[in-house]
Amino acid sequence: MSTVATPRHARSHGPAAHKAWGNEMLRVADLHAFYGESHVLHGIDLHVDEGELITLLGRNGSGRSTTLKAVMGLVGRRSGSIMFNGNELVGMAPHRVARLAVGYCPEERGIFAGLTTEENLRLPPIVRSGGLTVQEIYEIFPNLYERRHSPGTRLSGGEQQMLAMARILRSGARLLLLDEITEGLAPVIVKKLGEVIRLLKSRGFTIVLVEQNFRFAAPLADRHYVLEHGRVVMTIDQAELASKTDELHALLGV
Repeated sequence: MSTVATPRHARSHGPAAHKAWGNEMLRVADLHAFYGESHVLHGIDLHVDEGELITLLGRNGSGRSTTLKAVMGLVGRRSGSIMFNGNELVGMAPHRVARLAVGYCPEERGIFAGLTTEENLRLPPIVRSGGLTVQEIYEIFPNLYERRHSPGTRLSGGEQQMLAMARILRSGARLLLLDEITEGLAPVIVKKLGEVIRLLKSRGFTIVLVEQNFRFAAPLADRHYVLEHGRVVMTIDQAELASKTDELHALLGV
């Protein structure tokens, strides 16, 4: 498995390779979400500054993935507030959210079987300047370059996950919503994805990571939000992690 190298042509690109933290990018306040008559989020509050990486942790059914879908407008009904760079997203259609430079990588990956790897990569539109070029993406994911002419369904699970992430990096998205990117993958692929996340963070991307694998998520995040039954029940800054590990493990059941 190849290691991650910083793209030679990309070091001055990206959303903000030179930026300083402190500018709030996303604030979710009193967010409620519904699937039909089912009330699944019960007043979620969180925020993400530009360049930060936060994780949403919790057991299955806690509302982590639904929170990402609610940001994108992919749930039946929302109330509360989702502010992204001064834009209110509640009530906004998903395609309009995406065009504000919000990239969503769903758990199901959504690779098109009838297209090659490179055709899948080039399919989504570029919504804003500053995205990675295909060349830069191949430098980060050399496996995709080697399989660029292969049908999407011929890729391994890890390669499909890399491709799903690569598509949104090309789009110009500045906020990346990543849902369970390590689910079902071999440890060597998980390690590779961790290297990619670190690289993206070093280049100023802002990331919200939904993750079941706490050992993967723990060293990556600036802040962890723990969800239970559609509510945030604990917020832990990276500096507090060591002192709250036992309490966190009890909530996560690990």
